[in-house]
Amino acid sequence: MYHGIGAYAFIMGIISGYPVGAKIVTEFRKNGNCSRAEAERLLAFTNNSGPLFIIGTVGVSMFGNTLIGLLLFITHILSCIIVGFLFRFWKYKDKELVSSKNSSISSKSIATFSNLGEILSSSIMNSVNTIVMIGGFVILFSVIISILSNSGLLDIICKMFYPIFSMLNIDTKFITPIISGLVELTNGLNNLALINTKSFSILITLASFILGFGGISVALQVLSITSKTDISISAYIIGKLLQGIIAAILTYCIIHLFPIFDLDLVPIFSNNVNNLSAFNSYINPYNMVILLLIIITTTFIILSRKKYKFYKG
Repeated sequence: MYHGIGAYAFIMGIISGYPVGAKIVTEFRKNGNCSRAEAERLLAFTNNSGPLFIIGTVGVSMFGNTLIGLLLFITHILSCIIVGFLFRFWKYKDKELVSSKNSSISSKSIATFSNLGEILSSSIMNSVNTIVMIGGFVILFSVIISILSNSGLLDIICKMFYPIFSMLNIDTKFITPIISGLVELTNGLNNLALINTKSFSILITLASFILGFGGISVALQVLSITSKTDISISAYIIGKLLQGIIAAILTYCIIHLFPIFDLDLVPIFSNNVNNLSAFNSYINPYNMVILLLIIITTTFIILSRKKYKFYKG
């Protein structure tokens, strides 16, 4: 990969949100700017939610608090950076050579007044196609969730998780929003924000996980983009799952280590409901930090073994 080119995908993925990061990485691969392994590594951590969605839509519109949006955005970015460091070992010894046809900027790629109209037209059309695709996926999965809910299948699926949540002393009312969020990001977060609970830290922690994972809808958006290349989506799925877990742990730790973020006593979504203090008694920020270190170390070892195998091969 040409030096520094991955930074563009990372920064634009943060600024613009889903699925811009994946689209840029796919273009890199199509143009021969990176190898297949490099594209998969980039894909694992450059496709993220943007600040407008996290701070504006989730923080302000859904949860009614800008501070929540800032917290979710900070942990979202930190978790994707950690995943990026961990995935530096993904197919590390892949010796595929990057095509040299794009190693220098040709005269055709320089924007001049003669081709400026064509460039603008192509950019607008690509943007419109991407917006329509995103909207189509959101509507499709919203309909799927609605069908599952109205048919009662969603309740049946949720009841399968009741024993696990009861064993952890977590209120079972969180199950439906979590399942919805794993399917479609926006609907799940909206359903989560409508829950009345005194233990607001659990609510925000779950929202952080859903934001980090992105949902099946976003994964299929990425697949529809990368399917035109030889990029495997497996690294993306593993990376987003890791990002969701790391983001949730970071969020929980920050909430309990920094009082400014502890909103458990703020009556934003009032009313008396089942208190989750029993669950909080089992975990604390220090245990969560240890869990985070274990997850990072385990992932590091697994990916390092992959690297070692490539060296031996």
